[in-house]
Amino acid sequence: MPRLEEHCWRRSCTSRVESKNYYRENWVASKAEEMMSIITSVLSNVYGSLHSVQTANLIRRGLVLFTVGVFLALVLNLLQVQRNVTLFPEEVMATLFSSAWWIPPCCGTAAAVVGLLYPCIDSHLGEPHKFKREWASVMRCIAVFVGINHASAKLDFANNVQLSLTLAALSLGLWWTFDRSRSGFGLGIGTAFLATVITQLLVYNGVYQYTYPDFLYVRSWLPCIFFSGGVTAGNIGRQLAMVTHYHNATLTIHENRK
Repeated sequence: MPRLEEHCWRRSCTSRVESKNYYRENWVASKAEEMMSIITSVLSNVYGSLHSVQTANLIRRGLVLFTVGVFLALVLNLLQVQRNVTLFPEEVMATLFSSAWWIPPCCGTAAAVVGLLYPCIDSHLGEPHKFKREWASVMRCIAVFVGINHASAKLDFANNVQLSLTLAALSLGLWWTFDRSRSGFGLGIGTAFLATVITQLLVYNGVYQYTYPDFLYVRSWLPCIFFSGGVTAGNIGRQLAMVTHYHNATLTIHENRK
């Protein structure tokens, strides 16, 4: 009998210990679950705020690039029309800007896409572009790009081949002076190729035409213009991305100090 009582007492103690351990484990598990839910909620809120901030910055940069592209398209296309390099139908010439309405928005969209793509490619390749990263260099790049366009309409050569070679040298000089990156050169080539193909299709379908075409339906120097335009839009996009990055870093530092 004493042994039986001792056995029952031990079993009751063991069951009490097990029940205490069980409740303790449940309490720890519930607290861990609460902590995980809190951490998940905080991280989701932080990610959502960061995502919204990045989206807003992306939209602002895109709008700036679009505006610059529209302005340059109006000015440079007007120069080409006045020099009779490009010919539009008479009803188009009677409009306010003496140009087709769709040219500025198309050029603005292209500038926004190319300008946003440059810093994304740099980030993807892990090669941040640090060569001449200041607004003065960007403004000089824009001035050289406008000068190349002006030269394509104003300079008179014996044939288009000489003019094309000259503009090709100037375009490469623009890339070497203000970019010098592999991604910039590759995207410039891709922009020139794609834009030239689209222009060929537009001229082929009679939307407008070039005087004295020597490269299928367009001038042979046109890819040089598109190449230098892609490099210029890329420089603007990179500078805007860098300014946004510094602004966000400054805000983060101030918030941490608070």
